[in-house]
Amino acid sequence: MKEIMAVIRMNMVGKTKKALAENGFPSITCKDVLGRGKKMVNFSMVSEYMSEEELHRIEDRKIMEQISESYRLISKRLIWILAKDEDVKKIADIIIDINQTGHPGDGKIFVTKVTDVVRIRTGETQDEAV
Repeated sequence: MKEIMAVIRMNMVGKTKKALAENGFPSITCKDVLGRGKKMVNFSMVSEYMSEEELHRIEDRKIMEQISESYRLISKRLIWILAKDEDVKKIADIIIDINQTGHPGDGKIFVTKVTDVVRIRTGETQDEAV
């Protein structure tokens, strides 16, 4: 069993969620996160991928403009999916297909081994708990 963690653009969550569900993977956990890559952030490109609502969330643009670009963090979404080993490639391919634009900031996918899972309600473990 594997845990798939995908960091994606905020405006891609709906499309990603829909594509995963349509392919038989409806169970995900999603969280707002902040982060950045190795390179300096080009905020003109970032705004192209943000919805109007997300742009309006930035409360004080003057303060943000004063912060060095090398330390700014970008709003992203982190999606967690628990999957059987044989489903990992298919899930990763779906995430890549939906989120790949060819521009920096498309995201990252991390896959880790899960040693145990227990469903709290029933006590079921491993694949039965997923």
